[in-house]
Amino acid sequence: MTMELDTYALSDDELALAEAVRDFADRVVAPVSYEADRTKTLPMDVVAQMGEMGLFGIPFPEEHGGQGGDYFALCLAIEALARVDQSIAITLEAGVSLGAMPIFRFGTDEQKAELLPSLLAGEALAGFGLTEPEAGSDAGATRTTARLEGDEWVINGSKQFITNSGTSITKFVTVTAVTGEKDGHKEISTILVPNGTPGFTVEAPYDKVGWNASDTHPLTFSDVRVPASNLVGERGRGFGNFLHILDEGRIAIAALAAGAAEGCLEAAVDYAKQRTVFGEPLATRQAIQFLLARMQLRVHNARLAWHHAARLRDAGKPFKTESAIAKLTASDAAMDNARDATQIFGGNGFMNEYPVARHYRDSKILEIGEGTNEVQLLVIARSLGIA
Repeated sequence: MTMELDTYALSDDELALAEAVRDFADRVVAPVSYEADRTKTLPMDVVAQMGEMGLFGIPFPEEHGGQGGDYFALCLAIEALARVDQSIAITLEAGVSLGAMPIFRFGTDEQKAELLPSLLAGEALAGFGLTEPEAGSDAGATRTTARLEGDEWVINGSKQFITNSGTSITKFVTVTAVTGEKDGHKEISTILVPNGTPGFTVEAPYDKVGWNASDTHPLTFSDVRVPASNLVGERGRGFGNFLHILDEGRIAIAALAAGAAEGCLEAAVDYAKQRTVFGEPLATRQAIQFLLARMQLRVHNARLAWHHAARLRDAGKPFKTESAIAKLTASDAAMDNARDATQIFGGNGFMNEYPVARHYRDSKILEIGEGTNEVQLLVIARSLGIA
């Protein structure tokens, strides 16, 4: 069972992209997903093929080696991948939103010329070091420091939960660090740290509940020295720049969540049609029909929510509240659909060989990462003038 995408007012080019990535997901990604999850290994050959398809360069100008598309197109690709494998989808999302986008948005011409071509070609990946043991939702509590000594930054501190930070093609991480104090507040800046820099340690990967094939590590910085020119954006603007990146990223996570919700629906519909109970297909039971109908409702609403936010973003209009609504709506949809799909599968839904089991484990992080759902509620409340 596959939902019809052309009912969502997609252009011919957008529909062709979505269908191409869906085909790639079904042919290339899905067959290796179980083993990648079981062995907790990011399949780099799949990442390379994504690069060859131009997926990492979708929302960037051709002058930098990109595809000249927009953020909406990127989200279509992320959604299509997430139907079958959230780990692969988050690898693309983080590679673009957290790896390449900060350089494109805030980097110098020299940084763009040096770093973007390989990132947009999928030949290199980059991470964004924001979260710390004591600074999650409260990113302003950052403790990692960077002091300027002559023409070098000296960085000390740690980061956690950093995606794409330890792959064989990871080129650098961009980290937030306290670089001083201004008007009684921390001055937070972003600094580029190449992999292999002395004192920069990519620690062992996490033992996670889900997203097992996604590359995620804690990072440690001990007197790490990088050139002063590795500052990304204006000094002291790191926190503000990060918030802008996060607003965009929430749309992409919403698209990922919508894809996951759809993957659960498709699997559950197919299973309910094939599974026979007391001589009849499971799908003939009204209780199952109602579960599937609600799952369809969630997918539809999640997709409409991220479509709206992405269209606003690409039109240059305010989208902060809409991105929060999209992330909240879609992540709830993914988690709820994963739960209901697992219930429909019964005992089989508890077996990791079935995609719904992986979605059940994977989807919980969608309610936490890129801003918890409680943070999304706070953003929405603030838009109403009540928080």
